[in-house]
Amino acid sequence: MTITRRNFNLGSVAALGALAAPAMARAEGTTIVVNGSGGSLETVIRDMFELPFTEQTGIKVRASAPVSLPKLKAMVESGNVEWDLTELNGDDVVIATKNGWLEELDYSIIDPEGLLPEMAKEPTALVRASYSTVLAYRTDRYEGEQPSSWADFWDVERFPGPRSLENSPKGTLEFALLADGVAPEDLYPLDVERALSKLDEIKAHIPVWWSTGAQHVQLLIDGEVNMTSCWNGRISPLQTEGKPVAITFNEGALMLSYMGMPKGAPHPKEAMEFLKFRLNPKLAADFVKVVPYPGFVPGMFDYLEPDFVETLPTAPKNAAAQFKFNSQWWAENLEEVTERWTEWTLL
Repeated sequence: MTITRRNFNLGSVAALGALAAPAMARAEGTTIVVNGSGGSLETVIRDMFELPFTEQTGIKVRASAPVSLPKLKAMVESGNVEWDLTELNGDDVVIATKNGWLEELDYSIIDPEGLLPEMAKEPTALVRASYSTVLAYRTDRYEGEQPSSWADFWDVERFPGPRSLENSPKGTLEFALLADGVAPEDLYPLDVERALSKLDEIKAHIPVWWSTGAQHVQLLIDGEVNMTSCWNGRISPLQTEGKPVAITFNEGALMLSYMGMPKGAPHPKEAMEFLKFRLNPKLAADFVKVVPYPGFVPGMFDYLEPDFVETLPTAPKNAAAQFKFNSQWWAENLEEVTERWTEWTLL
């Protein structure tokens, strides 16, 4: 399904107003643990959502990091569940749901008016945000023409210098296939060996394979690489600071990030009230202005300028330039492909 502004702008601001005080008073003093990716994003979430939620409800929020599917599995299977909510990517949701590691969410609490689009509501996970993994580059390293495709990323003669990619097959294999001429609509099922052969061509030009969002940003800032795969939201703050960096949404991977509740979470009702609070359209808009990872919050676009909306990964022109990351394929093939990836990285 094509993600458009119309998909997102469903419902009114008033429908997702303040939480009912009497219901929340019963939870005064409770602390819920919300697991996420940490770093600067955690600080933004704390200031924009967690502290206001505590002020309004009395429910405290403690953040933890990092996101870890193996830890989720271990906690649930041991019966020692620490998290009330955890961030998950799309294939995590598929795997965790299949194995019974997630509770079903109560949307009568989270979305009592039924305003959320169905694409945002999995039985065991709520879409938290959409984001893109894209090609980012330093604008001061290339005069005239700038890189605008993964074929350009692989072209070390026209665009010389070191580059970086994530130390993960997810996304990286897709980018290699696009560089090798595969059409976006023909990516899945992935031809893993063809992708690795294409990566052989660029391997010597990658001094560092990044593993965190902070790392790939630092590589660009320090000038250690001229270009890298990158999460779109990491570049906007750098541009605001006047850093010579840019991204292209062309051939980017459009992805969804979710929040799920571990099976046996200590405070399920309070956790779902926090998910409901995250759907406040004004707060969601303020968050997107700082971190351009839009979710599906009804009414959010009423608080955003149209010109700004056009810069987001879900803007029609940007969404059309990307491919939709296939979480189902990765969930079914992750273990085997990861083993092959590890073998290849050691060659």
